[in-house]
Amino acid sequence: MKTGIIGLPQVGKTSLFKILTKAKVEDRGYSREAHLGVAKVPDERLDQLSALYDPKKIIYATVEYADVAAIGQEALKETSFLANLRNVDALIHVLRAFEDDSIPHVGEIDPLRDIKNVEFDLMISDLTQVEKRLERVEKDLKKMRTGELEKEHALLLRAKESLEAEKPLRELEMTAEEKKLIRGFMFLSQKPMLYALNISESATLGADLEGAVAKYKLEEVASRPNAGATAICGKVEAELAAMDDEEAAEFLGSYGLTESGLRRLIRKSYELLGLISFFTVGEDECRAWTVPVNSRAQEAAGAIHSDLEKHFIRAETIHWDTLLAAGSEAVARSQGTLRLEGKDYLVQDGDVMHIRHSG
Repeated sequence: MKTGIIGLPQVGKTSLFKILTKAKVEDRGYSREAHLGVAKVPDERLDQLSALYDPKKIIYATVEYADVAAIGQEALKETSFLANLRNVDALIHVLRAFEDDSIPHVGEIDPLRDIKNVEFDLMISDLTQVEKRLERVEKDLKKMRTGELEKEHALLLRAKESLEAEKPLRELEMTAEEKKLIRGFMFLSQKPMLYALNISESATLGADLEGAVAKYKLEEVASRPNAGATAICGKVEAELAAMDDEEAAEFLGSYGLTESGLRRLIRKSYELLGLISFFTVGEDECRAWTVPVNSRAQEAAGAIHSDLEKHFIRAETIHWDTLLAAGSEAVARSQGTLRLEGKDYLVQDGDVMHIRHSG
């Protein structure tokens, strides 16, 4: 699963990408190529389980990020730029909310205006695509009417109506069948969207981060379907990235913070993709595995290895905090909190699982 980082020029999105992924990137100049990188998903649950087992390896879940060139109407007409955007599963829109005379900015700083402008550009791009496809489908319907074509035609008309009303397609209610029907179009305004306010450094940074979404009046757009909002301070995050854990904790404490804005942003983007983590634990390795929400136990086994899914018998399951409270799997088993689940069990975020199999 890949998350695209977008934004207008001079908002700090490439800096954010570099801090997130530790990637070393060259100035892209006039190129529209995306920078790609991977960030681990911070997880205190895995940290606590690892403290219990003292494993040789700890492996965190990861999110792949793509930093695309600055967005705009002209960029959205370019094939390579569009391809980079279409090939992501969700978007983070970085918004400038910091004052810095050394970094040019056209007009007043207004994140809500920037959201509307970029959203409008994404919707226009989608509308062009919808209208082209509608034209083709209507020609095909004149030659031969099929149930599949009629369903697609009706859905495209609904999409067109939504876009013309300036409502992104992520807000359009669709059945699983309808989503499958238009999946191939990879519409830009259909992708889940996380708004990330990049705010100024201040002595009251903790409170400023907490209050940023309300201050810049983003509550309403963030509460819409498949959307969310958070805040970071890119300048502080860049300093934190150069520190060891002890230094970083002390530095955060001086701002009244217990964790960086970056950790919250990574978690939020993970949630926005509709993903959860389950864990496998032991002396060799403690690991977080990524599966979509509402995955069955047998499907979760497949995330570990296809053979486990094929030869699945049962999943020995316990929630992470119940295991920690017991202190060991042996105690949990004697208490009856370590249970056996079948292939149709819906995996919960934070489950610890051992897969029993016949392979």
